[in-house]
Amino acid sequence: MTSEPCLRLLNYIQDNVQTSLVDPEALGIVVAPEQNLCSRDAKSRQLRQLLEKVQNMSQSIEVLNLRTQRDFQYVLKMETQMKGLKAKFRQIEDDRKTLMTKHFQELKEKMDELLPLIPVLEQYKTDAKLITQFKEEIRNLSAVLTGIQEEIGAYDYEELHQRVLSLETRLRDCMKKLTCGKLMKITGPITVKTSGTRFGAWMTDPLASEKNNRVWYMDSYTNNKIVREYKSIADFVSGAESRTYNLPFKWAGTNHVVYNGSLYFNKYQSNIIIKYSFDLGRVLAQRSLEYAGFHNVYPYTWGGFSDIDLMADEIGLWAVYATNQNAGNIVISQLNQDTLEVMKSWNTGYPKRSAGESFMICGTLYVTNSHLTGAKVYYSYSTKTSTYEYTDIPFHNQYFHISMLDYNARDRALYAWNNGHQVLFNVTLFHIIKTEDDT
Repeated sequence: MTSEPCLRLLNYIQDNVQTSLVDPEALGIVVAPEQNLCSRDAKSRQLRQLLEKVQNMSQSIEVLNLRTQRDFQYVLKMETQMKGLKAKFRQIEDDRKTLMTKHFQELKEKMDELLPLIPVLEQYKTDAKLITQFKEEIRNLSAVLTGIQEEIGAYDYEELHQRVLSLETRLRDCMKKLTCGKLMKITGPITVKTSGTRFGAWMTDPLASEKNNRVWYMDSYTNNKIVREYKSIADFVSGAESRTYNLPFKWAGTNHVVYNGSLYFNKYQSNIIIKYSFDLGRVLAQRSLEYAGFHNVYPYTWGGFSDIDLMADEIGLWAVYATNQNAGNIVISQLNQDTLEVMKSWNTGYPKRSAGESFMICGTLYVTNSHLTGAKVYYSYSTKTSTYEYTDIPFHNQYFHISMLDYNARDRALYAWNNGHQVLFNVTLFHIIKTEDDT
């Protein structure tokens, strides 16, 4: 039989090992050598086995703890990398949407340039079906563009671009069928940009090709020689200037015109007309306009050295001014665009100083009665019949002070400088559509 002291010792060790799983030395237990009285006992063998298991378990727990700490650090590192990748993907997505938005905004601006052509076509009942089709296509494209702005990438940009170009070509071809006509209505304005001083001029070339949409900008009515050029209306709106020209002379007034690649303007403090080539960068011709008043002798109602008004229409180049010989009333002269010689003149009975502005359409001069609020087209003079009539065609002077109003035959629109705002007016003409049978 096992002695009572040994039995009590074994029971104590067994209970504590099973409940605490700690190192026996931590309990203050010392295993006696084989000479001990308990060494031959079966319980002592069980004790040694339990101690070995405790040591093995302790080592395993330590190894597991080390692995857990290492894996935890690895997870933290991966989490940081994943956050970085997520931020990069988000930036790439934002950049893509910004680029696509820019492309579709350019398309929408192109659509805005086409819209002024629609009111002209609406006057012709014979082409009502074709006009309705055009309007429906524009509405559809506008709706698509609006939808694309809300959800980028839903449609193919190149396909839309080709549809817009095709529609523009068809509209231009239809416009070419229109003959000259009589002004019936002015609508608008469409504000293109707000820039510059209260007085100035901006224009496009009515004889330029369909792909050439350059804009020229001339701020102020005196003491300036700098002409700014933009490749398109969109560049003009954004301020993306493509070139500047330093003219050899200062200009007078705001009544300049670009025609067939050249700028025609009134030289400051003179009645001399200058023709300046943009492509060659030099003066091609200059000529004095005989008897024409200048330097605020016969200006429009707003002043600003607007004595000599140069303009162009479907027929050619014109100068509108006043002379003492015609008692200060308006004189219309058709000019040779190369030599600036006067080919023919018409004396009207309308006093130049009572006119707000004027413009030519199809050989007829239209005169407004004021440059301020309430202005309307009050008088017209036909060079074809040498007759005049009083009219009543109102238009909206949105910014209360017009210092430039010129007709562009290619766009069938009026370009205006309205108190530091560059605006467009649509015009409606009464005329006949050419057919293939017309000679």
